Amino acid sequence: MKKIAFHPIFMIGFLLLMAVVNAAAMAEGKDPRPDILIIMADDATFSDLPIYGGTNLSSPNINRLAGEGLTFNKAYVSMSMSVPCRASLYTGLYPVKNGVCWNHAPARNNTRSIVQYLGDLGYRTGLAGKVHASPEEVFPFEMVEGIERNCVSETADFEISELKEFITRDDKQPFCLIAALVVPHIPWTVGDPSHFDPAGIKLPDYLADTKETREQFIRYLAELEVLDQQVGALLDILEEAGRAENTLVMFTSEQGAQLPGCKWTNWDKGVHTGMVFRWPGRVKPGTRTDALVQYEDVLPTLIEAAGGKVAGHGFDGTSFMDVLEGRAESHRSFAYFMHNNSPEGTPYPIRSVTDGRYHYIRNLKPENLFIEKHLMAGMPLNFFWSSWIFQASEDPHASFLVQRYMIRPPQQFYDLQKDPDELFDLSGQSEFRNTLEKLSGELDKWIKEQGDPGAVIDSKTEWQNANAGNHFQRCAQQ
Repeated sequence: MKKIAFHPIFMIGFLLLMAVVNAAAMAEGKDPRPDILIIMADDATFSDLPIYGGTNLSSPNINRLAGEGLTFNKAYVSMSMSVPCRASLYTGLYPVKNGVCWNHAPARNNTRSIVQYLGDLGYRTGLAGKVHASPEEVFPFEMVEGIERNCVSETADFEISELKEFITRDDKQPFCLIAALVVPHIPWTVGDPSHFDPAGIKLPDYLADTKETREQFIRYLAELEVLDQQVGALLDILEEAGRAENTLVMFTSEQGAQLPGCKWTNWDKGVHTGMVFRWPGRVKPGTRTDALVQYEDVLPTLIEAAGGKVAGHGFDGTSFMDVLEGRAESHRSFAYFMHNNSPEGTPYPIRSVTDGRYHYIRNLKPENLFIEKHLMAGMPLNFFWSSWIFQASEDPHASFLVQRYMIRPPQQFYDLQKDPDELFDLSGQSEFRNTLEKLSGELDKWIKEQGDPGAVIDSKTEWQNANAGNHFQRCAQQ
């Protein structure tokens, strides 16, 4: 989506206005530290949202938030599974450093998180909804009620009284509230799918066009509608409490949906996240940026926004406050990704890197079949994969998608600008050799800096060891 450009004179004027507003607040004795509200979806593919070009549904509340804030076109998680990506968001560290290199694994006991860092700055930090972060010593959130916590519940309960109590409890102490919603995580059982015509929706090209896929996709769209409603309710709570003007709001769609080619992969639809920041008086409304950012950059940014110092904490991420406040149009040069398939399926370790335009993927065990048991085993929460297999015998595109998902070469290379669905692997084309080698070298450098041992870490044994408090030793020697 095209970036909105603003004349330098208008930007200078906006920055001067922000300075005046902030100075006036300090003169009145108001606390300059913002309250913080982080709204997280659960398994929402960014490109299905209208603010990123999605055409199958309306999302008036997310659209409103984007109209009042800054939308990031190129924001990423480092691992497209809930537990690792949330650990990165909460710690500012990549998975190898914080220890959460697999789904459903704990962080290392000596890791610090957003709770401690913001607590040092006088914040009370609460978590409502899905937790998926352990151990409690690392993530000692105040547990706030009001949002469904079970991501595989058939309901998505939402009740405002406890949320409002947390927000309004203390006018003198700033808060950080993480509202971790459980939509649109499977099972897709909330919302009203009758709003959508299965035959009339635009199905993404990375999905095989079967009756079962369309029937499931409209149920997923119905949950996206519920997501939008709950985003709106959270914004309304801030307004009703009189806290909206001094609250930094972050919305993120998390990783991609539980559909082939999204969650559990390093493809763009898995690791690319939707991200919007609203901060009245500090972030220019209705703007977009192509600045490349990652979840690991969020905590350093929040610390700086709260008046703290970022240096000296050993974060893998860096603050993008200059982007938020319009002083910079770029942030990092590269975003990095990893995938360890255990315990979600058979070992299939992946590492990759993007510069925002090109994406280089390295499959460390290409001799294996990629198998994701929750998606492919015909379990009660998935109903479409078998229809792909059946249709592959007579539909070349379905056959291509099945083979693309299960059989992958040692390396892949994509042009995200021309091929956002990553259906055309350019790794064998000589005209891209120099760019591929450049990104491959950057990936090598990151792997070495992280102390990532590579394929050997992707095993159920190592996952079990981590859950027993014995993280992979080579990773622990940092």
